[in-house]
Amino acid sequence: MHQGNLVFAQIMLYLPLSTFRRCVAEHRGEHKVKDFSRLDQFFAMAFAQLTYRESLRDIEVNLRAQARRQYPMGFSCSTISRNTLANANATRPWQIYADFAQHLIGLARPLYAKEPFGVELDAAVYAFDASTIDLCLSVFARAPFRSTKAAIKLHTLLYLRGNIHSFIHITDGKTHEVNVLDDLVLEPGALYLMDRGYLDLARLFVIHEAKAFFVTRAKSNTKFRRRYSHPVDRINTAVICDQTGVLRTHFSSKDYPTTLRRVVVKGDQRKRLVFLTNNVTLEPTLISDLYRQRWQVELFFKWVKLHLRIKVFFGTSENAVKTQIWIPISTYVLIAIAEKRLHLDHHSLYEILQILSLSMFETMPRNQLLTPPSMDSDPRNQANQLALL
Repeated sequence: MHQGNLVFAQIMLYLPLSTFRRCVAEHRGEHKVKDFSRLDQFFAMAFAQLTYRESLRDIEVNLRAQARRQYPMGFSCSTISRNTLANANATRPWQIYADFAQHLIGLARPLYAKEPFGVELDAAVYAFDASTIDLCLSVFARAPFRSTKAAIKLHTLLYLRGNIHSFIHITDGKTHEVNVLDDLVLEPGALYLMDRGYLDLARLFVIHEAKAFFVTRAKSNTKFRRRYSHPVDRINTAVICDQTGVLRTHFSSKDYPTTLRRVVVKGDQRKRLVFLTNNVTLEPTLISDLYRQRWQVELFFKWVKLHLRIKVFFGTSENAVKTQIWIPISTYVLIAIAEKRLHLDHHSLYEILQILSLSMFETMPRNQLLTPPSMDSDPRNQANQLALL
């Protein structure tokens, strides 16, 4: 029988401790800290994420029930109380975990560089979108959204090879998503997929000037003057037309003074989908297929809300909310790194998280735990099963 490290400790072996300590030192994270270190806080929140804990009391009860295993898990303190964890989340700078998450993203990107995502394209492809997380106004008064509701908005730039987020920005619910385009560091040659909410022509022209490409949907009132029509196969494809032209109105032509490409495709229920892009080399069918991949960011937001447990907050301050978002994101990327380094291609990331949620206190080797059993395994090695009469 294997008597090695606990599964939780085996997963945390992929944590780059030197980088974590550097992030803590840059923000003076250990200033006036006696017992409950930054690493203890990260482990406690990561444990809550991986085992789907739903409150501070829930975390405290489960860890105290396994008090003799806290040191093998990596904790330096003997016991963890909910008051200590709540105070750490409320007062210790969330920027530590934001910087650390960005470093983990940098480690994960090369591992997924050749990961297929449904479209044959060599360039880096990103999907950019935002999702609103509703909150109680009486509890989260610092994040007003409507007269009876509070909210925060999660802006995400998703790298579609492996669904690794490259940029995350958290604002209050009233911030319009198009304003966050100003904070993006644009990558020359990359392709950015956005919905109609980001149809700001001045900002799209900034993307064009940065030698990057975009694909977005046109609004119903977008005025376009055709200059050239390119031949399309209207029989074997859903493409209706592929045109090059300019914007017609005075202000739109001033914001975007150069030519644009307009691709019209027949969608479901014979609905016409009109795409605008500054890329003139891609096939029109590929433009439509690329925009369809933008739905991955919507699925990511759904996954975040269901599985990152960020709708059940452990604190009400801005620092506590951002801490609880950044640590689960770091945990998510850490599992993604472990998936590639362990060559677990037979499991999805969701399946790995489900398995780990029930195995944190096991001592089985991680590769054995996450490897599916062989179909032709010897039945003599299986446990005896009682017959039902």
